[in-house]
Amino acid sequence: MREEEIIVVGAGVVGMATALTLADRGHRVTVVDSARGPGLGASFANGAQLSYAYTDALASPATLPQIPRMLLGLDSALRFHLRLDPDFLRWSIAFLRNCSAARFRRNTLEGLALAAESRRALEALSARHGLDYGYAVPGKIHIYRNARSFAAAQAMVALKQAGGAVQTLLDPDQAVALEPMLAPVRDAIVGALHTADEAVGDPHRFCTGAHDALLRAGGSSLFGTAVDRIEANGARPAIVTAEGSRVPADRIILSAGTAAPRLARRLGAHLPVQPMKGYSITTLPGPAAPAASVTDVANRVVFARLGNRMRIAGLAELGNRDIGVEPRRLRALVDSARAALPGAADYEKIESSWAGLRPMTPDSLPITRGIAPGVIANTGHGGLGWTYAAGSAERVARIIEGTA
Repeated sequence: MREEEIIVVGAGVVGMATALTLADRGHRVTVVDSARGPGLGASFANGAQLSYAYTDALASPATLPQIPRMLLGLDSALRFHLRLDPDFLRWSIAFLRNCSAARFRRNTLEGLALAAESRRALEALSARHGLDYGYAVPGKIHIYRNARSFAAAQAMVALKQAGGAVQTLLDPDQAVALEPMLAPVRDAIVGALHTADEAVGDPHRFCTGAHDALLRAGGSSLFGTAVDRIEANGARPAIVTAEGSRVPADRIILSAGTAAPRLARRLGAHLPVQPMKGYSITTLPGPAAPAASVTDVANRVVFARLGNRMRIAGLAELGNRDIGVEPRRLRALVDSARAALPGAADYEKIESSWAGLRPMTPDSLPITRGIAPGVIANTGHGGLGWTYAAGSAERVARIIEGTA
């Protein structure tokens, strides 16, 4: 395979994993991002969990009856911001179609296969370059507070076992024996689901480490460079910056998250991606901080230990394009976390808060395909961008190699 000159638009976890993977294949790679450095968008302070077994699609039969509450803002954790623009309406119709039981199973299992591929790819990429981003395998516990949701979890365990996932159902006492810091909320737990090999890692540290490795491999970067459009009507595609500079390449990989649909539209391609805003806080662990990652299903909040810090993430607002941290919504996250695990973190001294826009597709699966001559989209990873990044990078490499 000949060496190619490749531009990757976007320097989040997906873009940086793709850039480094392609550099390892012998290509000359340049990363372009409007931010001042790598990993400063949706990858900066997300939930940090590498959820290789929890790939459940958002569109499901269980989600369907909740939609009116989401539209009315009655569900604090998950909201749909209705907009009347054609792209949002098309996305919404596609989402509703994916709420069938058959499509939910298909989308979840396809995500599970990509996650397994991504685990292997991330471990190999990290080993080759000695990447240090606080990677650990503490396992993850999902706690359920009502019998109906726990019954649904049991059905999902059976489904995912066929896809290779190894998960264990626990009663409340078993959950506390496995993670003693759940003892204060033991009486509220109906059941739990344990996945022993789930991992965590700091996505921003991964991006900076991958960028350093890319430079060592002979790659380059253009930060603080906004891409106005992509041109693919000549012998080689090119990006055109907001300042008017034209930079050609043999291939362009579009990993620009929620900005990708705008750039694809100029090429005559439609990418069904909508922003889903999420929040996180980072603070010191509390007196009852769990060692394992914990997802409280009822409160829709996740807890992950990153060394001597606790990362807590939650809330999902589909269609909200405002990147700012809204104080009232941040309080909602903190209140949910405190209700879920009161002693998990120092809620009075939050060190940092964050909000980011995750690129969401109607089927919760990323888009990895050619969209114009020499242009490949790699976007739409939703809340599992960190989980899927390295696997999607491998798929891009196979497209370039002609083996996809």
